[in-house]
Amino acid sequence: MTLEQQIEGVLFYKAAPIKITALAQLFSVEAGEVAVVGASLQARLAGGAVRLQMTDTEFQLVTAPELDELIESIRRDDLKRDISKAGAETLAIILYRSPITRAEIDRIRGVNSSFIIRNLLVRGLIERTADSRFPQFTISALLLNHLGITHKTDLPNYEIILNQLETFEAEQVTTE
Repeated sequence: MTLEQQIEGVLFYKAAPIKITALAQLFSVEAGEVAVVGASLQARLAGGAVRLQMTDTEFQLVTAPELDELIESIRRDDLKRDISKAGAETLAIILYRSPITRAEIDRIRGVNSSFIIRNLLVRGLIERTADSRFPQFTISALLLNHLGITHKTDLPNYEIILNQLETFEAEQVTTE
């Protein structure tokens, strides 16, 4: 695969802004080369539904502005629906284990959680933090407010449930 295709794949997978320097390091090339390839990718995607948004320091895949109305309509429909069982499970994992990466959530659940995490982000129940190399997810103030607590440790049986989750994770590691 070309560098352009690889960068596009990483941007799609991450679904978040990525620094040009991080991409250069990942692919062992100069930042200038990443910028040139980014410009080529941006030109290739220019007429489609997905576009490359470039700043001086980072790249991100975004939907075309022409789709704003459609995307907003879908977002409103998503917000009207109840959270699924999988959504509640993912939210509970984030509630008790945050900050946590998507890979850690996937490992605990045993399935890909990308769609569910996006849904929880759209609802404002969780937040993405970029304090580490990989984005981490944590609960939002809106969720705490909705639950009527000021800190996650105020949840009923917090320590018991956290211990059970840690025991479950330890068992998963030993069986792998």
